[in-house]
Amino acid sequence: MHIGGMGTTELVIILAIALLVFGPKNLPKLGTTLGKTVKNIRKGMDDGAKEAEPSSAQSSSPEDAEEKKAEDGDDESPA
Repeated sequence: MHIGGMGTTELVIILAIALLVFGPKNLPKLGTTLGKTVKNIRKGMDDGAKEAEPSSAQSSSPEDAEEKKAEDGDDESPA
């Protein structure tokens, strides 16, 4: 069994060191926190990828951009 280029022996050694460093009480908390962090990172990456995709509803012509700007009331006349 190889995970990330590491064999079973390497994984057991890493887990044993983590158990010694963090202790048996804190290890489940650490695992939960790490899992939530990875989940949030993946969610953020998926959300970023969705925002980066161009929408077919949005137009890219300069004329349409000027019309939208005028509709929003962003004219540059002093008040």
